[in-house]
Formats: sequence, structure tokens, C-alpha cells
Amino acid sequence: MQFDLEQFQNGTMTDAWNVFGAHPAEKDGVKGTEFTVWAPFARGVNVIGSFSNWDIFGHPMTHVAGGVWSCFVPGANPGDSYKYFVTSPDGEGLYKADPYAFFAEVRPETASRIFDLSGYGWGDREWMRKRREKGHLNRPMNIYEVHLGSWRRNEDGSYYSYSKLADELIPYAADMGYTHLELMPVMEHPFDGSWGYQITGYYAPTSRYGNPHDFMNFVDRCHQAGIGVILDWVPGHLCRDAHGLYRFNGQKLYEDADHPQWGTSKFDYGRGEVRSFLTSNALYWIEMFHADGIRVDGVTSMLYLNFGIDDPAQKRFNEKGTEEDLEAIKFIQGLNTTVGRLHPDVMMIAEESTAWPLVTYPPSDGGLGFHYKWDMGWMHDTLDYMKCDFPFRPGAHHLLTFSIMYAFNENFVCALSHDEVVHGKCSLIRRMPGDYWRQFAGMRALALYQIAHPGAKLNFMGAEIAEFIEWRYYEGLEWFLLGYEKHREYHDFVRAVNRLYKNEKAFWQRQYVSEGYEWLDADDNTQSTILFVRHGNHATDDLTVLINFVPEVYDEFRIGVAKPGLYEEIFNSDDAAFGGSGRTNPGPIRAEKIPFHGKPYSIAVKTPPIGGAVFKHMK
Repeated sequence: MQFDLEQFQNGTMTDAWNVFGAHPAEKDGVKGTEFTVWAPFARGVNVIGSFSNWDIFGHPMTHVAGGVWSCFVPGANPGDSYKYFVTSPDGEGLYKADPYAFFAEVRPETASRIFDLSGYGWGDREWMRKRREKGHLNRPMNIYEVHLGSWRRNEDGSYYSYSKLADELIPYAADMGYTHLELMPVMEHPFDGSWGYQITGYYAPTSRYGNPHDFMNFVDRCHQAGIGVILDWVPGHLCRDAHGLYRFNGQKLYEDADHPQWGTSKFDYGRGEVRSFLTSNALYWIEMFHADGIRVDGVTSMLYLNFGIDDPAQKRFNEKGTEEDLEAIKFIQGLNTTVGRLHPDVMMIAEESTAWPLVTYPPSDGGLGFHYKWDMGWMHDTLDYMKCDFPFRPGAHHLLTFSIMYAFNENFVCALSHDEVVHGKCSLIRRMPGDYWRQFAGMRALALYQIAHPGAKLNFMGAEIAEFIEWRYYEGLEWFLLGYEKHREYHDFVRAVNRLYKNEKAFWQRQYVSEGYEWLDADDNTQSTILFVRHGNHATDDLTVLINFVPEVYDEFRIGVAKPGLYEEIFNSDDAAFGGSGRTNPGPIRAEKIPFHGKPYSIAVKTPPIGGAVFKHMK
């Protein structure tokens, strides 16, 4: 075994999975597996497994250097289960899964399994070529966030396989007009209720749905269908299950401080070997599984030393006397720089919930180096507004308009994620005031507002069928709702508004710059209406968007426009086909020489109740 130990120790190793873990090999004509693990200060390490009847003394490993142990085990073959038996400095015997394992036993079993990653034949060459050539910042991005274990289930309640998910989820997402799937963590995790956010196998796609080649095939088929794949990734903390990374050699090794709220431990970003582990892991999913993006979970918890700590006596401070975690910041910047250097066409996305500056700016400018940041402020303000009953919406109008004050400070993703439909927050439709009809109208208005707002889009599965219950990770979505007229009509609406977004360049060509957005009227709180223009690269692509958030309507609502001639309504959320009342504006609308909203011309239209309309100049 040869590798650059110094590179591993100083945190700059980018392919640690090629060295560590279990790799099928052949020595002196004998087939077996080469095992390598990092366990400094351990008294000894043994490989145990199904190939040795789990004998803790059967295959002792040799200490190579720097806490790295290695051995070749004849007869250990792909499919076999194994663990490391680590003897701590204090003499304690620890049964540990392999931190670099490519595969694991199905929970509740906890052993790793030998797997040969080679041999899968990818069929997404054309997708990868276009990804490199076209980039992503000037492309549509409308993300469907999915928890694979509860999108659908078999009739007996068992999980779909990766293969069956590919058969059903991928064509569904494509038909609905989504551009990307974002998968809640697929890395191996012991507890279903963590939703994948407390990981034990960072290099192993969960065995709940199949093996690593099955997951490769899932991604491959996404790409062949024109769907990108974003993976949720959790470098902020590790779970404390006994077989995982926690106290791997009987002491703190991968971890630093315990997390005060989540029952987990933070990674030690000051240790080079840990940085090599994490950086290599992100690149592993990019290189071996062709991930198009990595969404980094819980960035806020990484940036602040005292995240979740309320007791002043327990607070920590850095060498500058402030609360930023300087080592974590350096790690994040290094990670994003490395991914950008090796894979400039791969998206790095931050879930960051504070006003931390320059999240999507390069480290050379003092930024963190991400490409995108979830707009948590937009999400909170929008949902707070939508739950207001109609008489109170004029007083809450600022919640609709404030986001534009900062919308172009970062490259934002307008996200309505799984976190917003759990823990008693209610489903989205349950937040809508009024009767049944008004609730669905509110959902349509919300969806159109999100699509027309600057930034990329993300919605969690189930929102598109207007589930009334909160998300339940332990069962499939309530697809039977599509047998009811209002749910089916809303589902049709979501498909239509998604396709509108993809087809209209003005919604995405300039979605991260102020030149792509122009207010016509931000202050019409008395009528609870907003009016704006989305600009494309060419004026012929410009769109005028009107959204009315109350049931009151007007038959002669005047909108300022820049050009003379004819305009057409290309979309209306109140269309009867979507379950609306049918207050649309059919036929061409001629602009009049009546200045309005600072424009030389104007058109007069009917406003929809609790809905919106999109207008475009006719060529």
C-alpha cells in the first residue's frame, strides 16, 4: 500500500477512498481484500468478518505509519460482511464499521460489506458533456426534494428499490417539469427517524434500497431523462451510535465538541485527517456517482462555535474573541475551492439560516465559496404571510416585498423544504386561510409567487398533491388524493406552472441579478397585490406578473407596460382547468397610450381572486 501520508495528514487528500476501506485485490495469485483504516493511538486493530467467523484475533492489522493500519485478508470477497475490532489505548475492545465502507448491511444490522465499485457502465456521457459546457447559473433550476423511503412504498409497506424508484420517480419528475431531484441523505444511517441526517456510513449508499451499483444506475437514468441529481450531505456532525465514527479509537478522533441540541458531535475540522475524510467524501459522490450538486446541510451549525448554546458559562470563543468557528470556515472554503477546481460544473449549495455575509462569494473575496444559498428569510416571511387571514394581509404586506431588498446579495434558492411540513408546523395547504376553495387558490398563488420570484426553486414531495397531513417518513405519500377533483386539478396546475418556468427564459436567465427584476408596484397593500416585471436577456422575453393575494377582484386593473401593441395572458392560476373560478383574460389585450407605473403605455385586465397572471408582449 502506497499513498501520500503527509497529504492525508495535512487535510489536502482528495481521493482517500482509493486508499482506505476494503478493496478487492489479488496477492501472489490469491484473491482477497486489502483493508486499510485510520485509528491512531490504538493498541491494535483486527479485521473480523463472515470470512473468519468473526474471530477477533484472526486477522491482525499492521501499523503502517501515522495511525494507519493495513492488512490483506485472503478469501475475503465482495459481499462478505466485516468490521474492525479496535483495541483502545485503555484496552477497551470496540466493534467498528468501516468509515470508508462502500456498502453496509441493512439496518438494524451494523456491519460493513465488501463491494467492488468497478464494473458499472455509465450511459450519461451526453448529459455530462452538456453539464460541462453549459454550466448551471444561467439555467433553469426547479428542484423536487425527495425522501426515497417515503415517496412511494410497495403495497406491503416495504421500500421501493433504487430500480423501482428509477422506473417511477424519474419519469414522474420529468413529466411534472422538475429539472433536478434533491435526495435527502442516501448515505448509510442506522435510524430511519433521522431521515438520513445522522450518518454512520459516509461512503455507502444506504442498503435499504439496493447496492451501490443500483444507486449509480438510478443517477445514470436520471441523467438520461434530463434530470439532475443533488445530494444532501452532512459534514456538520456525526451520530453517536457505537459502531460509527464516534470515539472510533476509544477517544475523540473524528469529533470535537458535542452538539448541544441534536445528541450528536461536531467534526474536528482542525484535524487534517478529518478534513481529508470529508473533502474526499464530497468528491467521492461527485466522481463515483456523478452527483450534479452537493447541498451542505446545517452550515449554520458549522460556522458558529456556540450554535445551540444558550448558557453564557458554556460559550466558547476563538482566538479573536468572537464566536465564529475559524477552523470550520477554513474547511468550508477549502472544500468549495477544491470542488470548484476539480469539478467546476458541480453545484455547491448551502443551507445557511442566518445573515452570514458572502456565502456565495469566492474565498478570495472573503466568501465561503458556495454557488447557492437557501433563502430561509424568504421562506419564513412568505409562509408567515400566507397563513394570515385575508383581512389582516394589508398589514403584513411587507412580508411579501422585503425579500427583494436582499434577493441579489447572494445566489438564492427559494426553498419550501421538508422542514416546513413536520413537527407541528402543518402542511402547506393547512396554512392557507378560508374555505376549501380558498385554500387551494392560496396554494396556487403561493406556487406562482415562488416560480416568479428571483432565484432557483425547491419544493418537497407531497406539496404538489396538496397533502393535508404533515410528512410522515414511515409511509408513502397519499397518492390516493389524486382521485379527488381538487387535488388532481392542483396537481395539473403544478405541472403547468413548472413547465411555464422552464419555457420562459425571463424566469431564469437573470434570476440572480437585479437586472432581471423590476417592481411596477410593491406598495399596493390596500389591495394586497404585487406587480413586477421579470427581464430576460432579450426584451422580447420579458414577462409582467400580477399576483392578488385576497378574494376581492377588479375588472379594470391597469398595468403599466413598456411597449405599444398587443399583449397576451400566457398563464393564469385561476384558470377553471386548475380548479379556479375562471377569471382569465382570453384574447389579445391592446396597450393604450395611458402612462402608468412609470411606463408610457398600460393595459387593463381582470384580476383573479387569490391568484396570479403572467402577461407577455405579442411578437
